[in-house]
Amino acid sequence: MKKNKIFIALFSTFSFISMMLNAQENPNQNVVLSPKEKSIIGIAALTGKGDLTKLKTALNSGLDAGLTTNQIKESLVHVYAYAGFPRSIRGLQTFMTVLDDRKAKGINDVMGAEASPINDERSKYERGKAILKELTGVAEQGPKTGYAAFAPEIEIFLKEHLFADIFERDVLSYREREMVTIAVLSSIGGVEPMLSSHLNICINLGLTPSQLLEFLDVIKSNIGKKEFKSASIVLNSVLKNKK
Repeated sequence: MKKNKIFIALFSTFSFISMMLNAQENPNQNVVLSPKEKSIIGIAALTGKGDLTKLKTALNSGLDAGLTTNQIKESLVHVYAYAGFPRSIRGLQTFMTVLDDRKAKGINDVMGAEASPINDERSKYERGKAILKELTGVAEQGPKTGYAAFAPEIEIFLKEHLFADIFERDVLSYREREMVTIAVLSSIGGVEPMLSSHLNICINLGLTPSQLLEFLDVIKSNIGKKEFKSASIVLNSVLKNKK
């Protein structure tokens, strides 16, 4: 109990310092997540966790906040890349029920834009590789290592499918897709190295420390204290390395 109180106090202090430093360095930068962004995080986290009861509430809140039907559908589809088809499909089925209920009440939700056609003649592997470089800010160099060397096929799947087929779809921005990703990774747990990598991508895409702390608040309120604490430790480490 005493250790938990010390952890919370230290994390709160560090969070406050990070917010102040960011505000000083970027006085004109928006330091809060929008209601739409918070809704995307909540929807993705609850879908990844499989809490369909809370998900219904989050889906209604997201539509009320101004997310289009297609933006939410795209978020739910994106979840499958990190939590699997069963969670994603159950999320989509729940969303269908929510839309039917709202239509019965006379609420006509905005469908929104569809994904634009892809006119890039490069191979999907090369397109995915280019998108990954844009996300991370780092170009791949040298021979494959780690899991990519151990199982080359999964590295190809990641480039061709995740970063080309999925990330290329412009219904969601890269920033929004990364918020979906870190929300799912935080909710399922046990994937801290991947969460760390994607938090770094979020920072590269312009999310501030204070916005990432807001992200943690969404995880805490929607998923729970355990997941919040685990994600907090990872974020704390990422921000320390950045400073």
